[in-house]
Amino acid sequence: MFIIIWQYQVKKENTKKFEEIYSANGDWAKLFKKSAGYLGTELFQDITNLQTYLTIDRWESELDFQAFQTQWQAEYKLLDEQCEELTEFETLLGRWNLKH
Repeated sequence: MFIIIWQYQVKKENTKKFEEIYSANGDWAKLFKKSAGYLGTELFQDITNLQTYLTIDRWESELDFQAFQTQWQAEYKLLDEQCEELTEFETLLGRWNLKH
């Protein structure tokens, strides 16, 4: 399994919209589901700072994620641009492979 973890600082007025778009059934997940190898997305909210969130996107492999990026690059970029206004910042925390 391959996972990608992002951290977001969400603008207070955009919390509800952010949660809708980044949830397990949100716009990002709907886009990812168009590609084989996508396993799901999880959205976490920090209990001490309610404007801080993590997303974990799960893929069968890094190659599956790369294939998604190649095929759906334009749609990914468009959705990413639409979501920029929702956050103060976002940070890629890492890309991880499961080791057995």
